[in-house]
Amino acid sequence: MTLREPPPRASEKALPSDAGLGERGVALVTGGRRGIGRAICRELAANGFDVAVVDIVDDDSGRETVEMVKRVGRKTFFRQCDISDTGSYATLLDQVEGELGAISCLVNNAGIQVPVRGDLLDVSEEMFDHLININLRGTFFLTQAVARRMVAQTAPVAERSIITITSANAGLVSPEKGPYCVSKAGLSMASQQFALRLAAEGIRVHEIRPGLIRTSMTADVYERYSPLVAAGDICPMRRWGEPEDIARGIATLATGAMPFSTGDIYNIGGGMQIHQL
Repeated sequence: MTLREPPPRASEKALPSDAGLGERGVALVTGGRRGIGRAICRELAANGFDVAVVDIVDDDSGRETVEMVKRVGRKTFFRQCDISDTGSYATLLDQVEGELGAISCLVNNAGIQVPVRGDLLDVSEEMFDHLININLRGTFFLTQAVARRMVAQTAPVAERSIITITSANAGLVSPEKGPYCVSKAGLSMASQQFALRLAAEGIRVHEIRPGLIRTSMTADVYERYSPLVAAGDICPMRRWGEPEDIARGIATLATGAMPFSTGDIYNIGGGMQIHQL
């Protein structure tokens, strides 16, 4: 059996004498205008990435995120995009490459929650399809589109990675939001598939599973869960997570600080994934 030599890392190649943080390349962050997405954009910019902020909604929040990236000194722009619309990808990616350069990091953050938590037996086909089209189908095909362009790069100048945010609910069952759990479990398998396909190309693929993070998506359960969090019944670390907790984990992976890792699942939830009696 002949062992394959590892592909050269971008950091090991000869770079210009002024190379530094600017060699991180370009990060595309979906769902980037607020919450976890905004924290990711800001953290990646602080670590030397130029950032394409992508979101389905174009409002002041998106512009505020762009200004945060600019204040760090990185190039950025905002593009409105519905990731369930697969026909929009070519234009989006052409715009990113035209304005910022080749994408070196894709962060799949965009996703939606069930509109109303309720009985699994009451889930409608329309709601199920809408959620799957965004959370799973859209993310899968956007990853495919970006991966194709990454593979086509003949001389990448930066570490390359694809990082997908799933959820603790990729493994923990919550029947009151069943379609969401199904979409995140499917996305976890998709991440594993892409990790295997892209490993030989030198493209690392990672999955982040956030626990309870204090954002607008969890606002409806904040009062209900907070006493359980404080008692350690849900989260052993006895606090809610913050968007910055997720962003720092993503920056660690995106910058290549875990170079021999791909296909791994990183739980960032204060230990809520630990089975206990």
